[in-house]
Amino acid sequence: MRDQPDENRSVWTLESEPPEPAPRLEGRLVTDVAIVGGGFTGASTAWHLRARRPDLGIALLEAGVLGQGASGRNGGQVLNWVNGVDPRTPEELRRVHAATRAGIDLAETLAARFAPGTFRRRGCLAVYTDARRAEAAAAHVEELRAAGIPAEFVPASKLGIRGARGAALDPLAGLLNGFALLQALRPALVSSGVVVHEQTLVRRVTTGREIVLETGSGEVRAKALVLATGAWTPALGFFRRRLLAIHSHVLATAPLSEAAWKRSGWGEWDGFTDDLDRLAYACRTPGRRLLFGGGGNAAYSYRIGGGASPSPAAEARALPFMRGVLERYFPGMAGAPVETRWAGLLDLTLDRVCSMGVSGEHRNVYHALGYSGHGVALALLAGQVIADLFEGNHEAWREQPFYQKRLLPFPPEPALWLGYQLWTRVTGRSPRKR
Repeated sequence: MRDQPDENRSVWTLESEPPEPAPRLEGRLVTDVAIVGGGFTGASTAWHLRARRPDLGIALLEAGVLGQGASGRNGGQVLNWVNGVDPRTPEELRRVHAATRAGIDLAETLAARFAPGTFRRRGCLAVYTDARRAEAAAAHVEELRAAGIPAEFVPASKLGIRGARGAALDPLAGLLNGFALLQALRPALVSSGVVVHEQTLVRRVTTGREIVLETGSGEVRAKALVLATGAWTPALGFFRRRLLAIHSHVLATAPLSEAAWKRSGWGEWDGFTDDLDRLAYACRTPGRRLLFGGGGNAAYSYRIGGGASPSPAAEARALPFMRGVLERYFPGMAGAPVETRWAGLLDLTLDRVCSMGVSGEHRNVYHALGYSGHGVALALLAGQVIADLFEGNHEAWREQPFYQKRLLPFPPEPALWLGYQLWTRVTGRSPRKR
């Protein structure tokens, strides 16, 4: 069957009620905290600040609608651990795991309260396609269990994934429709006194003791600023050359029958990732669709200046490539019609480790960004981190790898674009530290 998918429409919007945007900002607004970005980071920050400080003036500005960016265009899995970080000791393992588990727990709590049915927690697999890596993963599972962290090694004989040599199951990971959750959370934020303006693009930021944000139809003056803008952050003048915006291509099938799911070899888990450099990932959505992304360089693309959409050439390459990888892992899915496809922007750091902290001459510019494709749990956790830093509580986070993480610079353009193209085409790998 020939695919005729919806173009650039995330499956998470397909499985959600159509949004009713909040009004855009008109005129001047004076507040205590201005949050730019209506994804997980921005909404979680507003939620945590309001819960602690009922008297605080909070304004949340979003260029589109809440969840329109990466938070509503991702692979759906809510995972433990911090990308780019390899804890070495039991203490480090427990510390990092406790942080990301708190982000997953928050997703479960918010979904249960505001958007039932948008979160599921049946565990996610890290699949290994090489026997030696699978053996190392089995040993690592034992290290996790010895440190008191739940984990299970699943042998190849119990997996329905072709080419898998084994997998590590994280039973505490899960699946989330982020777009639906954020849309359900918006009225709760508004009723708590948070001022929310959607369809409000911040065009310029002037920092100082008082921060000024200029939009197309208004202005916000605030004592503190929260950058929850992901890959768009450099456009506001912050973290220039510290973030690389990469388009990640994703597809989703039409809803599949239970018989089709059983034939496919999919197990009783929420999602999986593989162990290859440009990893493949998949999940079963609440609407019984198979979401699939990644698998090689053709599923990712980079263009100078980023932009909301990838180039037509990149889009043309991505769909048949991803379908081929999907059917390699799940031959039973051959012929399943692709209903929708889309791309989302990843904000990559040079070493793939994210950063959360506060900066500026007056220590009033807060940020959480650079999740590098592993940000659902971390972005939700970021609200708690920023709320703590806002209150002057740094001790809770000093030993986390993302606390005040200094981001290294990428080369300037066009050297960056040329280097990216050469590296990916010659090696077939992602340009990153390993």
